Amino acid sequence: MPREQFRLPDLGEGLPDAEIVRWLVAVGEPVTINQPIVEVETAKALVEVPSPLTGVLVVRHAEPGDTVEVGRPLITVDTDATAAAASLGPATRPERGTDSPADGRTPVLVGYGPRTSAGPSRTRPRQRTDENGQNRQKERNKPDGPAIRPEHAEHAERRSQPGVLAKPPVRKLARDLGIDLWRIAGTGPHGTISRADVEAARLPAREEPASRVRRIPVTGVRRATAAAMVASAYTAPQVTEFVSVDVTEMMAARDRIAALPEFTGVKVTALLFVAQALLTAVQRHPMINSSWAEAAGDAPAQILIHEDVNLGIAVASPRGLVVPNIPRAQGMGLVALGHALHELTTTARAGKITPGSLRGGTITITNIGVFGIDIGTPILNPPEAAILALGAIRPTPWIHNGELAVRTVAQLALTFDHRIVDGELAARVLADVGAMLADPAVALAWSARQ
Repeated sequence: MPREQFRLPDLGEGLPDAEIVRWLVAVGEPVTINQPIVEVETAKALVEVPSPLTGVLVVRHAEPGDTVEVGRPLITVDTDATAAAASLGPATRPERGTDSPADGRTPVLVGYGPRTSAGPSRTRPRQRTDENGQNRQKERNKPDGPAIRPEHAEHAERRSQPGVLAKPPVRKLARDLGIDLWRIAGTGPHGTISRADVEAARLPAREEPASRVRRIPVTGVRRATAAAMVASAYTAPQVTEFVSVDVTEMMAARDRIAALPEFTGVKVTALLFVAQALLTAVQRHPMINSSWAEAAGDAPAQILIHEDVNLGIAVASPRGLVVPNIPRAQGMGLVALGHALHELTTTARAGKITPGSLRGGTITITNIGVFGIDIGTPILNPPEAAILALGAIRPTPWIHNGELAVRTVAQLALTFDHRIVDGELAARVLADVGAMLADPAVALAWSARQ
């Protein structure tokens, strides 16, 4: 029966691999073109991968918790769906890795390309057995209970064997807990390491009260965010400027705009006006929409000034902080920008953001005011040169027309890369944003000159 392999495609931004989270199709079940077959987590997002083939799934080449490199086999499908459905029962599972496309091609998703050269697969190897079904690992005496072996000659000998006996969920548990399976003597048949062995191995060696610690593996989006923030903090010299703005008139205008039919179904918030003001400020001061390119070879370091404003919005998603962006936002009016912001934040908070929307940002806004925080010092989203933070908007005592009054006041903070942006430019950008938020007429006049 004709069979074809589907290999893991490039899911965006040159990410080298993805971790299998859960399978959406079981072995023996039919699949169709564009049907989601597996949920994977990359360094950027959680993604459902659709099938480019129609037929019956006969092999899944990885298990949940395994890491698969781009270009390595993901599934094998019997493309003769009618014959396969009649002959393949749900409990039938062919041996892994025995099938490959006849023409050697690599199936890919629309818009994605295959990896040109594939390194060794990171999927966990199955334990090799001899023709009698016995493990090739040297038999050893079974201990009374699980124990952690020290690094000695026997430990070195075990590492020279094909592998340890442990099921994929047990391997994932050990990886999450930071425990080396090679150092555990299993208590199961033929030395198989069980979940109980792994859990016992993490207990303190000394009889001391165990500390109440919950361990969270750093993977996927959180791992990528951590790496980006460390790179940002230790690469770019960052400076932050602050300003308080009377936004009483803007908030009144917001109420009137929200009632317009063009904004039906869109939640009109202060973030929309801040985004529009920042886009106008970028048109007045293009250098703020730039990034730093390190020296490469004989080419010196360069400052890249971006013609398009791909406006990033920091969003707290179920899988951590993500910064999707609205491409070419500089050409949008208030209505289009409002709908784009609504769609972007709704999708991100639902955990359905795509990898494509996470790349190419040129400047970012983060709204910490929604959490009741007055203001903070935002950190740059590398390689961007600036990030604007919107703090809480509160009734505040304010001098208005020479008299003390209660006005609606917002806090703004602008962090910038001092290699690219000097203090004067940053101050002008922040002052312009503040002026447009304080007086909608100024915002209208300046935006009309774009």
